[in-house]
Amino acid sequence: MKLKLTTLLGAAAVSLVSTLSAHAETVLKWAHVYETSEPFHTDSVWAAEEIAKRTDGRYKIEVYPASQLGKEADINQGLKLGTVDIIISGSSFAARDYKPIGVTYYPYIFRDPSHLLAYTKSDVFKKLTKGYEEKTGNHIVAVSYYGTRHTTSNRPISKCADMAGLKMRVPDVPAYLAMPRACGANTTPIAFAEVYLALQNGTVEAQENPLTTIEAKKFYEVQKNIVLTGHIVDHLNTVISKTRWASLSDEDKKIFTDVMLEAAARTTKTIEAREKALVDEFKTKGLTVTEIDKADFEKNVVEKVKLEDFGYEKADWEAIRAIK
Repeated sequence: MKLKLTTLLGAAAVSLVSTLSAHAETVLKWAHVYETSEPFHTDSVWAAEEIAKRTDGRYKIEVYPASQLGKEADINQGLKLGTVDIIISGSSFAARDYKPIGVTYYPYIFRDPSHLLAYTKSDVFKKLTKGYEEKTGNHIVAVSYYGTRHTTSNRPISKCADMAGLKMRVPDVPAYLAMPRACGANTTPIAFAEVYLALQNGTVEAQENPLTTIEAKKFYEVQKNIVLTGHIVDHLNTVISKTRWASLSDEDKKIFTDVMLEAAARTTKTIEAREKALVDEFKTKGLTVTEIDKADFEKNVVEKVKLEDFGYEKADWEAIRAIK
């Protein structure tokens, strides 16, 4: 009888622990604006599953792709409102809260992806992310390479002056607007999800994005030319909201950080490999791919668009440019 009672009590205890564990599960929302086929999504899903494993199921992270929880401005606002816990978003949007961090979008500041990644390990990166976090409370956990931004157009372009009067979709972000405006394009801020239709119906004649995005969003179907302007070596931040980060134990903060850094590295590796293959693939599809003299574009930007116009610090720009 005593053994039976002990067995029953043991079973009850296991059942209680299981019940408490189930109730202890915390559901988090992770939002971004990218397609389900892109590594920004697939690696976010991987990270969500990995965090669940490493925390013994205490966290269930639901990933919402393709602007399901709003456009990029909306999900950044969602960090403040508590409607999302984690987002993937560019420093251009972080700059709306803390302007200096947007210096990384000043055209031709980075030479190539390896320069960008070296920046993420630098003192100037630590300074800028600390400034953003002090302003918002949100925590930048990881940085992934988004791709080098190039131009697609229905008009042949070989030099900066060829963009004069071009109706071009550009995100409503000051640094993104710098190169097109320096070259005389007429820019318009159409929502990311609506760009394909705008190109198709002629609302705009051009847009700019990395080659991987041009492929994922199928912009090549409604454009004739890909112009390798390479004006911005772009990146995305993985950001956790102030309230969610504060709620994590030190142990869980380490788990989230380790996993998200690994996810960002996976994304970066995939993007770099894919970019190398896409130029030839676009040529095979019948598009004209044009190499340009970047010095011509950069000269116009430097002469016509000043760092001070954006609220960026020249010292930060110089520090980044000097990174080897």
